[in-house]
Amino acid sequence: MGLDVNWALDWLKLSAKAMSEHRMELIELDRAIGDSDHGENMDRGFQAVLQKVEETPPETPGAALKAAAMTLMSKVGGAAGPLYGTAYLRAATSLGEAADIDAEALAEALAAARDGVVARGKAELGDKTMIDAWTPAVEAARTAAAGGSDPLGVLEAAAEAAETGAIATDPLVARKGRASYLGERSAGHRDPGAASTALLLRAAAAAAGSSDTGTDAV
Repeated sequence: MGLDVNWALDWLKLSAKAMSEHRMELIELDRAIGDSDHGENMDRGFQAVLQKVEETPPETPGAALKAAAMTLMSKVGGAAGPLYGTAYLRAATSLGEAADIDAEALAEALAAARDGVVARGKAELGDKTMIDAWTPAVEAARTAAAGGSDPLGVLEAAAEAAETGAIATDPLVARKGRASYLGERSAGHRDPGAASTALLLRAAAAAAGSSDTGTDAV
């Protein structure tokens, strides 16, 4: 059994909840090495995403992620809007019009999202950006799918790897984005984009878990 549009909608709902609950944490992370707006932007953006999918309910997972992409690109300032918007748009394109998403398709959608961020932001693993969460998540998702995991297993593996990747940005010296202006002073702080990526992928796994058990995600 794959994941359907209800999973995608639950993912967006749980993402909005996570961005709201962790808003101040993301603001503080961004205050240390950025311009303090990441938490505010992500919270505002995902509230707008919820409004969009409520006004025009999507019929497929891909359509839900495309709606999220378009909304984030138009509503979220700074680098986060274009980067996350591109990620969701690439994932939506990868999923196409499929109504039911299996483990392999899910892993490839995450890879497409990561590749979109790389193409847009020109960052690599180790640059102290959200890619440091995305890349291990993609690798873990692909490994899980190849090993026979179901979609929930794929997303749990991705979320765990993203969380580990986000923590691993703490000692890095930033080589991209505003944080790179700080040079060595950027070390010792977690990248806010990596932190929000981990939160979003954990939300995806939680949504899959609630879909799997038939419980309400929110």
